Amino acid sequence: MYLLESLKKTFETVTGMGKPSARVVHDAVHARKAHETMFKDDGSIPNNPKLPFIHYRSAVGLPDSGDPAATFEELFKRNGWGDSWRNGIYDYAHYHSSTHEVLGIARGHANVRFGGASGRIFELHASDVVILPAGTGHQCISASKDLLVVGAYPRTGKYDECTGSPQERERALKSIPKVALPPKDPVYGADGPLIQAWKR
Repeated sequence: MYLLESLKKTFETVTGMGKPSARVVHDAVHARKAHETMFKDDGSIPNNPKLPFIHYRSAVGLPDSGDPAATFEELFKRNGWGDSWRNGIYDYAHYHSSTHEVLGIARGHANVRFGGASGRIFELHASDVVILPAGTGHQCISASKDLLVVGAYPRTGKYDECTGSPQERERALKSIPKVALPPKDPVYGADGPLIQAWKR
């Protein structure tokens, strides 16, 4: 399924067909409260010492037909979050020490543990968005067969993948606090709840 989704994305990028208009993307966004959670360093997964994990429930209205992933891609891109991908969520704990990450649930549902082994499991559904500050552990515990996730990153970061090994830890603890704040919330733009929460 994910190979097909990648091909679909490439086709839309090259031809422009299937991409939602700016107006459609704008109208798809629903005002939602930012549900904030802080996760502690568990000795393996560092999490973020200052920035909260953000969960927006049912933040984006997805089309009944067409390509729901394209709505997330265009929304994130409009707000400066790029290098997007379509896939699921890895079933092992991992984190990014040099970038923040946004995940939009385009189809299906999943139980995902954020914050490492001592973190918390969130039930995510289509139209939900979660934003992971650098260092936040994430791992898919279970998912529907049709799960489709769109991920993206702010321009200020650099992608890496850490799995909690001791060898990564020293470098990660130094790089996580240095990751720059994004200029815009990936869903709500320059004045979004993410920006307010992360600048406190």
